[in-house]
Amino acid sequence: MNRGFFHTVVLLGLLLMATGCSNFQKLLKSNDVTKKYQAALQYYEKEDYYRASQLLDQVIPLLSGTEEAEKAQYYQAMTHFQQGDYILSENYFRTFYTTYPRSPLAEEAMFLQAKSLYNQSPAHEQDQTSTATSLEALQEFLVRYPASEHAKEVNEMIDGLNVKLDKKAFESARLYYQLRYYKSAVVAFTNFQREHPASPYSEEVAYLKLDAQYKFAMESIPSKQEERFMEAADFYQGFIDQYPESSYLRNAEQIYENTLSELEKIKKINKENS
Repeated sequence: MNRGFFHTVVLLGLLLMATGCSNFQKLLKSNDVTKKYQAALQYYEKEDYYRASQLLDQVIPLLSGTEEAEKAQYYQAMTHFQQGDYILSENYFRTFYTTYPRSPLAEEAMFLQAKSLYNQSPAHEQDQTSTATSLEALQEFLVRYPASEHAKEVNEMIDGLNVKLDKKAFESARLYYQLRYYKSAVVAFTNFQREHPASPYSEEVAYLKLDAQYKFAMESIPSKQEERFMEAADFYQGFIDQYPESSYLRNAEQIYENTLSELEKIKKINKENS
């Protein structure tokens, strides 16, 4: 490319950019609400969401009571959603559908409010408070709009969040086991089974609970061992009833054999001491 032509193109680009910035600054300083509002919509259509949001922030308080107010507030929420600012978009969408519950845009706003919360859900290693909040919002959307065209996507998001909560709960419970806090591990695994009955981790949890109970019994004082080994034997029976073809079956059987052996020793000692 000719160097002179290239420089000309660059200069024209810079000139257009400067002109655009200058026009935008004039709009920000303008008192013409209608002109600002129309410009905001034009910037939105051009996917210049930042400038659109700047103008909408200025005109929305001045549009109160007008026909344009509803649409302006919806687009205000959309500009933040499109920029990935989900904290603000969640707030604006929630404000919109509570302010305009009968609006044709109310369903979409409620969906995008829930999706904004979904997009704030952190990785499973972190605190999952916002994940629980997101689940509640998505479930509330389905209750209100069960036949929505977004129902499939909402259900997929719910499934994804439940998997994340499953993994968080599983790893939290397993941590007790890894730290050799076997009594606490048994309690945590029991709670997991009750709260996550359909989890993909259920089989592993059942096995680890059996192993944790056996190890807890082994570390117990003699007077408590018989009761705790008996409980381990019960866990084994429950495990093989539910997972007869488990990949952990051989290990579980070994634990059971060891448990019976320990119970036999205790029985023998008790007989000798009687």
